[in-house]
Amino acid sequence: MPKMKTKSGAKKRFKITASGRVKAGQAGKRHGMIKRTNKQIRNLRGTDTLSDADAKIVKKFMPYAG
Repeated sequence: MPKMKTKSGAKKRFKITASGRVKAGQAGKRHGMIKRTNKQIRNLRGTDTLSDADAKIVKKFMPYAG
């Protein structure tokens, strides 16, 4: 059986932690910053772990990650 291919869009957007959780960039910082508070913008920095339901969907696209 040949190797399964990872979706290239998923490998650019998500990382799997050692414990199997999925890390992704925070949503809501592409545009429209003027209507967001400074606190909101500050809290959206960095990455966040996805919920179990979302992580299950992402892991289908990354067969060899975790």
